[in-house]
Amino acid sequence: MADPQPYQQLLSLADLLTPSAIRAAATLRVADHLAAGATTAREVAERAQARPDLTEALLRQLARTGLLTETGGTPDGERRFALTPLGEPLRSDHPSGAREALRNDSMMGGSALSLLRLDHTVRTGEPALAAESGGSYWEKVNGDARYAEEWAAQARAVDENAGGPLHWDADNIVTAYDWSGVRRVVDVGGHLGVILMALLRKHPHLHGTLVDLKNVAEQAAARFAHSDVADRATAVVGSFFDPLPQGADVYLISAILADWSDDDAVRILRGCAAAAGSHGRILLAEVAMPTGDPAVELRLRSMMPAPSRSVAELEALAARAGLEVTWRGPATAARTLLELTPPRTAGRAGEVPARG
Repeated sequence: MADPQPYQQLLSLADLLTPSAIRAAATLRVADHLAAGATTAREVAERAQARPDLTEALLRQLARTGLLTETGGTPDGERRFALTPLGEPLRSDHPSGAREALRNDSMMGGSALSLLRLDHTVRTGEPALAAESGGSYWEKVNGDARYAEEWAAQARAVDENAGGPLHWDADNIVTAYDWSGVRRVVDVGGHLGVILMALLRKHPHLHGTLVDLKNVAEQAAARFAHSDVADRATAVVGSFFDPLPQGADVYLISAILADWSDDDAVRILRGCAAAAGSHGRILLAEVAMPTGDPAVELRLRSMMPAPSRSVAELEALAARAGLEVTWRGPATAARTLLELTPPRTAGRAGEVPARG
């Protein structure tokens, strides 16, 4: 008979019960209910709108894992539970934000479920995130009202850190590119407007329009309205797969293409070129995420198709979109800056002038 130890070890390594129980506790706010005074499975289940019998099984499993401890019983024989230091970070008010990262129904926690179909990614090279989220992940989290408060919380966090450094070498967008001749910029997929606001503050002659999907665009608009650049910043609801506002001098695409396949990335670039018309330009400011570690690469690739395109790969996408490189910004490990223009507005063939 074969030695059962490797078999048992393999099953232990692949077991989903512990991570599933922790994520269930995060989703059901078990730590919040215990902290608020519920101590039995019946009391926790009532607050979580869950079944008492299965809630008790969950609490006992969490105690076995070390997140809870049993503190005795009631006169009726019900077990009582309390949080341990390991379980404390699951509280919604814990500064670590662990609950948001582990909730199955949050943007961050839900995206991690793509790892459950890592086989799909390894087989096809495509992210499993869309399959796990039942369609386009970004359309879901931006169009569903259930995620609106999460976007609002992100916006509040951004405002609390206003004035801090831009991440992923995004400060090069503000300082390395020559904005002196630009009057209007469209930030395509501009998220909560952090980069656009930094641009407008640094360059007072600029006017900017942010385009993004509903939930995030509404938060960006609210941030703009209460800012010192309110008279020069607007946010509109839209998709970069639909016609964009026309006639701007520069169309900024920052940290967008990693979430899309080559074909979709070309569509995005072509849409920007169509909006730019005969005189506009595209500033591609793509992020390259570190994928040298296999664990990091598998996590990222389960969620996005191209987390780390090279400069050559980005230029190849631009060529497919009918665009030419007319400026290359400072290269960093985290950020690529390329100015792209349609051939009819570009300089002489092969010439890549310095700008800024």
